[in-house]
Amino acid sequence: MSATGKAYIAGAFEHPTRYASTKSIADLHFECAQGALADAGLTFADVDGYFCAGDVPGASPAWLADYMNLRLRHLDGTEAGGCSYLLHIAHAAEAIAANKCSVALITLSGKPRSLGVATGTAVRQIPPERPDAPWEIAYQPTIVAVNAMFAKRHMYEFGTTREQLAWIKVAASHHAQHNEHALLRNVVTVEDVLNSPVIADPLHRLDCCVITDGGGALVVTRPEIAKSLKRPLVRIAGCGETVKTQTGGYIDLTRTGAAASGAAAFAEAGVKPADVKYASVYDNFTIMVLIQLEDLGFCEHGKGGCFVADGNLISGVGKLPWNTDGGGLCNNHPANRGGMTKAIEAVRQLRGEAHPAVQVRNCDLALASGPGLVMGTGQNHATVILERE
Repeated sequence: MSATGKAYIAGAFEHPTRYASTKSIADLHFECAQGALADAGLTFADVDGYFCAGDVPGASPAWLADYMNLRLRHLDGTEAGGCSYLLHIAHAAEAIAANKCSVALITLSGKPRSLGVATGTAVRQIPPERPDAPWEIAYQPTIVAVNAMFAKRHMYEFGTTREQLAWIKVAASHHAQHNEHALLRNVVTVEDVLNSPVIADPLHRLDCCVITDGGGALVVTRPEIAKSLKRPLVRIAGCGETVKTQTGGYIDLTRTGAAASGAAAFAEAGVKPADVKYASVYDNFTIMVLIQLEDLGFCEHGKGGCFVADGNLISGVGKLPWNTDGGGLCNNHPANRGGMTKAIEAVRQLRGEAHPAVQVRNCDLALASGPGLVMGTGQNHATVILERE
């Protein structure tokens, strides 16, 4: 079922805290939901569809639905890692089109910073019942080491350099300086990135995302409800989702699921990459940004290094304004899941509500895209195209 024109994002909220040691995860979900509903001009009583992922306390959406005293006709607890909330936008639009609900609430929250989670350096705890466990557990992989392999391969095949990767962090920092809530607000240079400690060769500490508490929420509604509210109209124009498997061991480390999810979203929306005025692309590591930009069609495969260099991702300077809130690299990465914040900043841009220093002029078409879980062991991916009406 196509999502095109069937639903609108009427509310969006990003929790301002980056360290929430005194709040419970349920509190954060509630406060994010409350913020998004207030942004839309709606209340908890209006919600009849609820969407969440594995970050919810108790691992079931039922517990939070009860906690927020929701009266639901539709419930979706799809867990797809960090891109779950982009999937939920599509699933909410489909549920609304099928008359399963009229006002869908999507929430995320977490406290990895309070709990002392490191930046992808902890050994992944692979459940022994997972199908790939016998081949993975012995190697004790870490998230940053896996992404370092992607970077090494991309450098080997295409001549990509550390300096080019560093420009992605530089762009994020130029945007984050204007975000009062961003965890890292200092503008950095390419040299700053290259002089930061190596975490997993060739990735430096500043090639890695921040770790934060917090969360966010979105409200998706029927068109007639969205048009009755006093908010700018943000239409869901196209969606795509996929799982990038290991293909029996023949995996291309220079490709992500964005090649499939992006193509599907562009086709459904009836637009092309050159039409996009603003892009939110998940940035847990600089290399993941570069590869996704290639796969989404913003540049040729293997040409991402040249594309991101020299400020090309900086709003008002480059060709593709990207992650203008500072992204996961500088602003916020709640629960180590970045899909939600990507959609929120895309909504801000389309409404003209981003910080004036980074607001894209005449922004009428935006993209939010990102992965979930870990490439090489079944990585989900989702892309959403949003349009100002």
